[in-house]
Amino acid sequence: MTEAPTAAQAMVAATARLRAAGVPDPARDARVLLAHAARIEASRVTLIAPEELDPDIGERYDQLIALRAIRVPVSHLLGEREFYGRRFKVSGEVLDPRPETETLIEAALAQPFDRVLDLGVGSGCILVTLLAEMPTAKGLGSDLSEAACLQASANAILHRVEARAEIICSDWFEAVRGTYDLIVSNPPYIALDEMPGLDVEVREHEPEMALTDYGDGLQAYRKISARMSDHLAPGGRVLVEIGPTQGQAVSDMFRQAGLVDVTVMQDLDGRDRVVGGRSIT
Repeated sequence: MTEAPTAAQAMVAATARLRAAGVPDPARDARVLLAHAARIEASRVTLIAPEELDPDIGERYDQLIALRAIRVPVSHLLGEREFYGRRFKVSGEVLDPRPETETLIEAALAQPFDRVLDLGVGSGCILVTLLAEMPTAKGLGSDLSEAACLQASANAILHRVEARAEIICSDWFEAVRGTYDLIVSNPPYIALDEMPGLDVEVREHEPEMALTDYGDGLQAYRKISARMSDHLAPGGRVLVEIGPTQGQAVSDMFRQAGLVDVTVMQDLDGRDRVVGGRSIT
């Protein structure tokens, strides 16, 4: 009878398999996925490294590594992703929370707000984070995808802000009522002709409707600019995430829509990432 490999041996083999498949940072992924298969914290993998791998854990690990080798994102295999210090449940139905979106969070939290509207709420990472960081605020999240609305609702419950968060299925402002002192959005901003150049993990495993507008990448900003004044309180702010080349175009839309103090903010890599402005008091 063949001895079961140790956890360390399984991890070495998995790392080699992922490296051969062209997966970036294969050792990190092998470690994280072993922890997930063993249902332990990643920090404890070293403790089990000398031990023989339980057959059930080994089977789960093999399945995870096989999926990762065909570039299924680690976050989808784990079912969660960290964002602004919190873990959010994710799936292939919603856009993965990304570190650069924290630029929008920082900008939003720079001034107080009572009512926030998140257009294209997705996983709920923006809305839920803002409500968790601002305990007196209430918010509404809208999304055209019913699956995204369910995911956002689940994350609101997970982070205990569900009493202050309403999630509705809506095509941008279509079903939105009332006014807000903060409107935020991370809309689909990748142009259709840019889609083939995306990383395979993004292009094949994230929802296309959350990535592209099937046009020039600016259609969502046109729709937001056309209706935001109807739902923006006097002195209220609008903050949207953008692609790195879209700062000027979106800024011009906001100014033409009547916003003042329009600015472009950079992410930690120095790329244009957020456009913000406010209504006249």
